[in-house]
Amino acid sequence: MMFWYDRDMSGWGWFGMSLGMIVFWGLIITVFVLLFRALSRPAPGGSGEVTPSPPTPPSAEQLLAERFARGEIDEEEYQRRLGVLHSTGADLTKH
Repeated sequence: MMFWYDRDMSGWGWFGMSLGMIVFWGLIITVFVLLFRALSRPAPGGSGEVTPSPPTPPSAEQLLAERFARGEIDEEEYQRRLGVLHSTGADLTKH
């Protein structure tokens, strides 16, 4: 008397059981993925964290080369200024 419908499960029973298994395995996989991501992430402020260094300003020669490349100065002016930079040791901060 426990089994109805000739010991057969109806279509809705199969659908419910299939949907339940998909949800169950989806939850298991989601838990493992979230756990893996949490454990593989370095701790904030820890020794594994890399702080970016500030960008270095371009040198005087690089600035001069950029001006020459843009066409702001001609080759003669470029060579003259490059010679001045090399003769003074690129220390142009003193006036």
